[in-house]
Amino acid sequence: MSENTTKQTQTESAATDSDQPLTTTAGETAERTQSEWTEYDFRGEAKMTVDDLDVYYGDDHALKGVSMEIPEQSVTALIGPSGCGKSTYLRCLNRMNDRVSSARIDGSVELGGQEIYQDGVNLVELRKRVGMVFQSPNPFPKSIRENIAYGPKKHGDLDTGLLARLLNRSDADERDELVERCLRDAALWDEVSDRLDDNALGLSGGQQQRLCIARCLSVDPEVILMDEPASALDPIATAKIEDLIDDLAEEYTVVIVTHNMQQAARISDQTAVFLTGGELVEYGDTDQVFENPHSERVEDYITGKFG
Repeated sequence: MSENTTKQTQTESAATDSDQPLTTTAGETAERTQSEWTEYDFRGEAKMTVDDLDVYYGDDHALKGVSMEIPEQSVTALIGPSGCGKSTYLRCLNRMNDRVSSARIDGSVELGGQEIYQDGVNLVELRKRVGMVFQSPNPFPKSIRENIAYGPKKHGDLDTGLLARLLNRSDADERDELVERCLRDAALWDEVSDRLDDNALGLSGGQQQRLCIARCLSVDPEVILMDEPASALDPIATAKIEDLIDDLAEEYTVVIVTHNMQQAARISDQTAVFLTGGELVEYGDTDQVFENPHSERVEDYITGKFG
């Protein structure tokens, strides 16, 4: 039996397993998702574990029963058409959706074995451990140096104020070492080392985004979330961001939302595909998902038949 015939048989069989209506958009195959398509078996430890996650915005059920483990020190790409819930899912990983008054979250998200949605969780500390880089660069209207040092100062890890200097307790040398290390880690030091006191808003778009990544690194996160970090950048700047992500995964756990499927294929170790209705349809090694997906809907999405 051919692979296509097998998939068609699985789809037809799955469609009769439940009386619940199928939610699809134009161009999608009517197909029941199989649990084994999202059960990703990987080597190593899981940095984050998500179990039966549902998200509602008022009456809108944005994410439906999502469960997945995110391997440590790797790049996980989240792909899917607009409105499928991938950015909502990303924001659940450091509770950014708490800032949305209409949002309601059910389910479990664990970071290093600790439940982040239990009562009493310090959200400032959580977002220090799980940093975020947004779609559009958002440097502070401060110097390049102060952009990097801002987070450690706010967390009390650096003291460079006048009183500290008068009392001979200034951390200026430590700050300068931190600034250089973070800018080097973000592949930006060679471009800005001679103008650290210049306003960060004077940098190019690609440089600003790398500065935002360096700023994220300055508080020593464990996980870095990226929501389409290169979508507003030109191809050269995008290539630098992609190279940087590859380097970061040697030390950090990176989760990235991208609409660029070629980018996901280039930079990620594993890929999760979200489709219509906030459903996680397939999750596995990136090569497998792109070259031999289990789901016909995922194959149709990847080959451009819809989305």
